[in-house]
Amino acid sequence: MEIVIAILGAIAGAAVGAIAHRLVVQSHIGSTQQEVARITERALATNETSRKEAELERKELLSRAELEAERLRNEAHKAADQIHKTLGDERTHLAAESKRLTAEEQRLSQRNEALERREHDVEKTTARLHEKEQRLDRLIEDRVTELANIAHLSVEKAKEELTRHLEEEARHEAAWLITQIEDEARQEGDARAQKIMSLAMQRMASDHVSEHAISVVPLPSEEMKGRIIGREGRNIRAFEAATGIDVVIDDTPDAVVVSGFNSVRREVARMALGRLVKDGRIHPAHIEETVAKCQEEIEKQIIEAGKRVVYEIDVQGLHPELIKLLGRLNYRTSFGQNQLDHAKEVALLSGIMASELGCDAAMARRAGLLHDIGKAVDQEMEGDHAHIGADLAKRYKEPETVINAILYHHAMVEPNSVESILVAAADALSAARPGARMEAAETHVKRLTDLERIASNHDGIEKAYAIQAGREIRVIVDTDKMGDAEARLAAKEIAEQIQKEMIYPGQIKVVAIRESRFVEFAR
Repeated sequence: MEIVIAILGAIAGAAVGAIAHRLVVQSHIGSTQQEVARITERALATNETSRKEAELERKELLSRAELEAERLRNEAHKAADQIHKTLGDERTHLAAESKRLTAEEQRLSQRNEALERREHDVEKTTARLHEKEQRLDRLIEDRVTELANIAHLSVEKAKEELTRHLEEEARHEAAWLITQIEDEARQEGDARAQKIMSLAMQRMASDHVSEHAISVVPLPSEEMKGRIIGREGRNIRAFEAATGIDVVIDDTPDAVVVSGFNSVRREVARMALGRLVKDGRIHPAHIEETVAKCQEEIEKQIIEAGKRVVYEIDVQGLHPELIKLLGRLNYRTSFGQNQLDHAKEVALLSGIMASELGCDAAMARRAGLLHDIGKAVDQEMEGDHAHIGADLAKRYKEPETVINAILYHHAMVEPNSVESILVAAADALSAARPGARMEAAETHVKRLTDLERIASNHDGIEKAYAIQAGREIRVIVDTDKMGDAEARLAAKEIAEQIQKEMIYPGQIKVVAIRESRFVEFAR
């Protein structure tokens, strides 16, 4: 019984164990299935994330590719635009160059035609001269025979008479031939020169200031003269010592005169005396203080005047000391002409002519502006203003062309550039224009007398008149002694003699007038 119970117990235990084992196995299987489900779910989630990341990465790569493609397209468009622009510029340049070459070809063609016409004219003239020579040969033979037969002259005398007659005709022909040759030679050159000079002169106009060695200071009353003199003359002595200028107090009503050749000091004295009179306090200490202040103001005005003219003429890189010296020229005159205005005028004229001739206009203006710089200090230094100016230009490192122009405008050296010649010409133009310079009456009358004397001494001249302030001489020729060609030669000879014997600014025009008048009266 116990065995059966033990067996049943064992069977029951085994059954319970089996059931328990099964339950454990099922529980493990359930856990495993859950784990598998979690792993599967996690794998699916990871796969979805990877797919999304891959999709995003693909989209990002596509976006980058599109951006890169867009960038490449933009760069290609820009390159194409640049190429089109370059091609357009090249086409424009080629069109302009083609137009220039066409114009140049036309100009050369016109010049070639002109040369061909001139060559044709020369050939015609040569043929005409040859024909005249043959006609003269025949005429000689006919005249010799005629004179020998009619006048019963010997052949030798007939030849002498004929030779004399032919010499007169040849002289007349030669005069006309010289006239024709001179006209042809000067036609183009004169037209060009006249155009340049007229353009330069028409664009120039400036005033002039009369030259003085004194300045007048007005006074409010005659009593002020005594205050200017001061007790025992101490005020006037202090003023003259401070300024270096003489004060002239005479019977001139309500005015005193400051006198001196240094124009800058004279201007300082005039300004200082005017302020002292206006202020009313006139004593040595105040005089010295006022003169010092006026000197400072004049120095500032000098620098401003120099800077202003340099700016107006457009001269670059000028040394400050040269600018200051230019300003001093504003207080310097020569023959009644303000030197700063004269320097400005010469600079502008030189620049205009240089531009017309295709030369260095900037260098011409620079040399013209500085050509009289020596006059700023020539009253304080030994030597002529041309050498003083050249030394100043060397000291302040001016170009050799400027130095040469300064010396050449007074014929101190030979010119080394076209700009030097233009400066000399502009200087003569500025000085010679009417009203630019004052001239003493005695000098003026003597020049007119000399002009009329030179012209009247020529054979065949009836009368001579100097007009236009001696810038033109008109001569009336004897119509019985001179033909038109001889009158022209006489004008040329008179001009050459004037140029040889006289010294004058600018140029003198010689006009020969040959006129015939026939008068009859009806009664």
